[in-house]
Amino acid sequence: MEHFTLGAALHDGATLESKRIMGVGGNARDRRVVYHYSAKRDRRDNHTLDKQIERAQKVVDGSRPVKKDRFVKLTGTGRGIDQGLVNRARQVAGLKGYVTNIPAIRVSGYEVVAAYHELFQVERSFRMAKTDLRPRPMFHHEHDSIQAHLTIVFSALAVARHLQEITGVSIRKLVRALRPLRDVNIRIAGNEIPATPPPARKPPPSSTPSARTRGTNVARVRSLALQAGWPNHAFRDWGAKT
Repeated sequence: MEHFTLGAALHDGATLESKRIMGVGGNARDRRVVYHYSAKRDRRDNHTLDKQIERAQKVVDGSRPVKKDRFVKLTGTGRGIDQGLVNRARQVAGLKGYVTNIPAIRVSGYEVVAAYHELFQVERSFRMAKTDLRPRPMFHHEHDSIQAHLTIVFSALAVARHLQEITGVSIRKLVRALRPLRDVNIRIAGNEIPATPPPARKPPPSSTPSARTRGTNVARVRSLALQAGWPNHAFRDWGAKT
């Protein structure tokens, strides 16, 4: 709260900066804090504050049970509204802080805020990778295999995002359109590389036994059971049922 002056006017989109020491002892570190003001956020924050003050007033009046309501001040003589806390909350309405260790000489405050707002693109990319690219789970134990897998996945994601940006077509539609293509020529730095799909895997042998195998197994089981002393009538209709 000490970084702002009560009553100071900020235009929509303005930024303020300060420095904070975060952590204690050996973990203490200097951090740059960028505060961004938004008029839309200011209106939303003040609307939320009005609702919180209204609930706090009901607690003071006795029409609402005491809970962990904000701005309620309990003293030995009764309940009241903590007006000092309300004023401080009004003072910072519309402001949001962003902490970074990048110095201002490299990235401005506006660029810090813009970079934070672009985080949804990262989340969108991971949703895209899971839904549109449909990667299958792979289990690796060697470091080289893990690195190779990550390289392939992120390369596919980078290519997919690039195609989406230059064409304006969603990844799902691109994948659907390109899936029938089996032989393509890729040109990288002037070198043309023919790409062909891997050979189709042979289907695994069927685990369902043939009729001949089933008959052999039934006869073997019946012979062993008769040797063990089972009555013959126990197998009268068994072969037909199996």
